[in-house]
Amino acid sequence: MSLNKNKALVMIAASERKAEEIGIPMVIAVVDQGGNLIAQVRQDDALLVSINLSLNKAYTAVAVKISTEILGTVAQPGQPLYGIHTDDNGRIVIFGGGLPVTEDGKVIGGIGVSGGSVEQDIACAEAGLAAYQAG
Repeated sequence: MSLNKNKALVMIAASERKAEEIGIPMVIAVVDQGGNLIAQVRQDDALLVSINLSLNKAYTAVAVKISTEILGTVAQPGQPLYGIHTDDNGRIVIFGGGLPVTEDGKVIGGIGVSGGSVEQDIACAEAGLAAYQAG
């Protein structure tokens, strides 16, 4: 199983609805299992920095096969993955908003959201993931 454009757009639409519900413009990116962009949307007035951040959050979730939020906890000083954010030409993001997309226990892609607080980004990413899981 793999992600495709249609599934990515369903995920993005759900994330957009959540962003509109909380009143924060977001950038949402969905990548395939190789971390390659499938689709990305920047809502009106979303932060420009969020374009790269959303893509890199989605990429990170695929590259390490865990959420960027969890990665952030194990990437702090004294933790086992401290310094990982300096790898891969700085593409690795160590704060919430990136989630792996799995099918039958395998990572098949990722979703990344950026534009609000970390908690808001996570909520919008979770909405997109839930839409994928709902089928």
